[in-house]
Amino acid sequence: MRRLFSLLPLALLPIGFLAVMVAAPLWALADYGGGLDWEGVLADAYLRGKIAWTAVQAAVTCVLAVLLGVPVAWALARLDFRGHGWVLRLLMLPFVMPTLVAGMGVLALFGARGLLLSGWQDTPYLLLYGNVFFNLPVLVRAAYQGLRSVPAARLWAAQTLGAGAWRRFWLVEMPVLLPWLTGGACLVFLYCFSGFGLALLLGGTEYGTVEVEIYQLVTMELDIARAGVLVWLVLGITALAGAAYAWLSRSTAGGGRIAPLPPAKADSAGKRLLLAFALAVLLLFCALPLAAVLVQAAQAGGSWQVLWEEETRLAAWNTLRFTATAVAAALALGISHAALARRLPWIRGITFLPFMVSPVCVAFGILLLYPEWTASLPLLTATYALLAYPFVTKDLLAAWDALPPQYAAAARSMGANRFQTACYVTAPLLLPAMRRGLTLAAATCIGEFAATLFLSRPEWLTLTTLIYQYLGTAGAENHDRAMVLTAVLMMLAAAVFVLLDAAEREKAV
Repeated sequence: MRRLFSLLPLALLPIGFLAVMVAAPLWALADYGGGLDWEGVLADAYLRGKIAWTAVQAAVTCVLAVLLGVPVAWALARLDFRGHGWVLRLLMLPFVMPTLVAGMGVLALFGARGLLLSGWQDTPYLLLYGNVFFNLPVLVRAAYQGLRSVPAARLWAAQTLGAGAWRRFWLVEMPVLLPWLTGGACLVFLYCFSGFGLALLLGGTEYGTVEVEIYQLVTMELDIARAGVLVWLVLGITALAGAAYAWLSRSTAGGGRIAPLPPAKADSAGKRLLLAFALAVLLLFCALPLAAVLVQAAQAGGSWQVLWEEETRLAAWNTLRFTATAVAAALALGISHAALARRLPWIRGITFLPFMVSPVCVAFGILLLYPEWTASLPLLTATYALLAYPFVTKDLLAAWDALPPQYAAAARSMGANRFQTACYVTAPLLLPAMRRGLTLAAATCIGEFAATLFLSRPEWLTLTTLIYQYLGTAGAENHDRAMVLTAVLMMLAAAVFVLLDAAEREKAV
């Protein structure tokens, strides 16, 4: 009991924040006074089709990501080539890009003015390609980590017994890889099923997902009863995917150091062909959309004048100040959550709760529970922080768990109290992890789109909402302005990536 009371001040910030920003809005949604129209939604063929399409596009993306990602991950884990380190580092670049940048990149390639093909508008292929762009690096990194978890001694033993590369993969590597692969697929399904920005930009009226339908029901039709039912369906399915991912993450946690097989030169025609395939996949699905944004922005001509307009300066200022405020809040929340999770294991289990609840669902619940605060700046930045702080918690926890306990014990034996040990021993060792978490949190806030559409006021225009505003206005000039602003947003995200890459190299050293 004494221990619980000593943890109470530490628990107030993260647990109270989650209660106010997640639990209470969801409870308000469940207890909606007007009643949720379950019967009407389930009897509506149009809405049933939306639910089915949302599940189908997420499942198809998972299959495509696995089929493309496993060969890429194997090539990166087993083959050495010039630029190998750069490819590994750049693999994170699509992940830190805002969904709006990804969507604009796909439109630049295959939209009405596409550089490669202009016949994909009003087809499901735009959304599927966008999903693969955004989620392929997630699956590749999961599979890469799984392959690096296979002990080299086991592979050498199999080779000594006469097993070829294909048999070694199925009999030795695949059993170790499978939990990592399944966990990555769960994460991909979670992102695709609850994704909003890509579906809004690329799905159109026919291929939009349930998240887009919720947004339209709330903002255009004011149909809370049916929107609430869709929110609970999304929450139920994403909670299952999130729980599966959390369980698989525990099963892939290593119990000790493993000596992986070092990458070797591609010394056969088959390996060289696989390496060429892997690099072509990364080029086609990860690099081309970003390059297309830069190409179309470079061709925008006089539309670059948009950068000097008052509206753009306001949007840039709002983006930066909202991000700075939210990142500061995410730092406090992340540290307190990580410290509490070290003492209470069940707190560790809810670290990914904000990831399991889509921004549209969160914003919708907030609209119902706090109508008088809907147009308030603290609520908007709190929503940003909610979606960002798990990155800080996750990296801090991983680094904290890896710290040798002898460091703190040595400091205490020399007379340092708990506070001094935390400030002069623990905190400096956790700084690289904190930096990685904060850069990912900043990338999330810079590109936040869904919550901003729900909770923002016109004077709180951000770069993402300004791009969407130009894109929704007819005319080639507005399209070019949107592409210029997308290039600026991409540069901001790339700056965050540079900070993240520097932190990763510092960790490696």
